[in-house]
Amino acid sequence: MRTTAARGSLARLLLLWGLTRAALLLCVLKVIVFPGPDVTSDVSVIYRGWYDVLRTGTFPLDDVTWQYPPAAALAVLSPGLLPFLEYATAFFVLALVADLVTLALLRYAGGGSGRSARGAWVWVAGVPLLGPTVYARYDVMVTAVAVAALLAAARYPRLAGALAGLGALVKVWPALLLLGVRRRCAWVWAAVTGAGVAALFVVLMPGAFAFLTFQRDRGTEVESLGSLVFHVARHHGWDGEVLLHYGSVEFLGPYVGWVSTGALVLSGAALGWLVLWRLRATRFEAWTAADTAFTAVLMFTTTSRVISPQYMVWLVGLGAVCLCFRGSRMGVPVALVLAASAVTVLEFPVWFAHVVASDPLGIALLGARNGLLVAATLAAARVLWCGTVARRRELPAVGEVGRAARAPVSS
Repeated sequence: MRTTAARGSLARLLLLWGLTRAALLLCVLKVIVFPGPDVTSDVSVIYRGWYDVLRTGTFPLDDVTWQYPPAAALAVLSPGLLPFLEYATAFFVLALVADLVTLALLRYAGGGSGRSARGAWVWVAGVPLLGPTVYARYDVMVTAVAVAALLAAARYPRLAGALAGLGALVKVWPALLLLGVRRRCAWVWAAVTGAGVAALFVVLMPGAFAFLTFQRDRGTEVESLGSLVFHVARHHGWDGEVLLHYGSVEFLGPYVGWVSTGALVLSGAALGWLVLWRLRATRFEAWTAADTAFTAVLMFTTTSRVISPQYMVWLVGLGAVCLCFRGSRMGVPVALVLAASAVTVLEFPVWFAHVVASDPLGIALLGARNGLLVAATLAAARVLWCGTVARRRELPAVGEVGRAARAPVSS
């Protein structure tokens, strides 16, 4: 009976995955026209331009929109593995493959003792909530690496460290995966892998770390938490403007620097909280590494100067890993992330024009999405702290101590 039920569940899972992913592919291939701006131009124009430059053995040093660590070149160059397809089509196919690999990892991980299939269902249902943007960015590929690293952490810490180190050189945030890992060898392998890959790029390709300057000069993007200040301020005489700047739509004008600095301060506070948690945590379970990674990435995503729609796929993937463990209590934060994902596709790309215009609909969408992210962050932090930090034992009252001392000792 159990085998039959398991097969039926797997069949339903694969059917839902196939139907939703077919719809995503039809959207990015423009068989179905998805409302809003064309989300595939990043691949067909920007990524393709980078591909031509990277093939010459150098990074796009004159392009300020290149704001990624050196190993991101691997993702941009990956469509070359399918030379019989046009660049954009090959990229979409590889994004689909990364999606399927992630599902396979989550489904396999959810089948053991103390595990659950919830994680696979979160991935299958969560990804299409973000619309075709998922397949039009390389974040789904990075998420596959991160999911593999977290799932390997318990039994194969060296592999987990190596994957985290590689992932950090593709898009930085996978470095946070190690915060909840206690095995020192994982950290060592992450450092060795990261240093080795970085050195290889520095030697072989000029400008490997030019992206650091470009990232430093970014402003406040119109979808970030801090941007809500300027969305409202535009209705009260603020004379700034919205422009395409450093590859994203940002606010430029008075006080923008203050809000950007405020975002950095909040990120610093998040880091401080995580360090304090690590010092105080005493209970580490099989799911603690996943819960910690999910919480940390939530914190830095929510407080960032930029919250691009594709960032949500990171959170869906990490949340799915958490729910592969029956003992994880991240159900509510993961549900909030899924709700935020559903709102995200409405603010971009469906009604992005309303966001840029700072009209009531645009402000309401951003307020709802970012409010859900804040709620998910606070809930995840509370769950992580309460589940891992031991409470201080209350001292017994003086009278109780006296009574205990006078009580007879049983033989």
